[in-house]
Amino acid sequence: MTHARRTFHKILLATAATLTLGTVSGLAGAASAEDLNRDAEQALQTLYKSNSSAEALSRKARAVLVFPKIVKAGLVFGGSYGEGVLKKGADYAGYYNSVSASWGWQAGAESYGYVVFLMSDKAVKYLDKSKGWEFGVGPSIVVVNEGIAKNLSTSTLKNDAYAFIFDQQGLMASLSIEGTKISRIKR
Repeated sequence: MTHARRTFHKILLATAATLTLGTVSGLAGAASAEDLNRDAEQALQTLYKSNSSAEALSRKARAVLVFPKIVKAGLVFGGSYGEGVLKKGADYAGYYNSVSASWGWQAGAESYGYVVFLMSDKAVKYLDKSKGWEFGVGPSIVVVNEGIAKNLSTSTLKNDAYAFIFDQQGLMASLSIEGTKISRIKR
């Protein structure tokens, strides 16, 4: 492939990702701090009712990052967007957005929530000090499925962060939080 052709493909990919993310972020909408706090509490209760391991993990976590609603859409090029809150104990310690872009064989739209339990001071400091947390870079994170959740105990907790995806609605071929970037926002 020639250099000009590769450059053209990169520009095309960046343009499509930007348009998709603009559409997805418009669907998700910006919420006030009060709305995010309320939605985060409801999302946590929904997760705890469906997964007792998550509730047990919350008692050991240094902080909990809650994204009550992520909207994901794609047709070859895709993206997702949502806003959430960081809780340290009972306090709301900051507000964040979650953004991802992807391309490949995909079609559909869905919404879901996810919660990241930050288990170490290292993970909390990284989130506080970095210009954004890209999953796959920085502290290690485990996406918890039913099989992993059944085997979680205080003696098996060895990673910096554990993520639970829940409340999926819609139709999309795949779901992943890989390639997601979390950045602090003002509310």
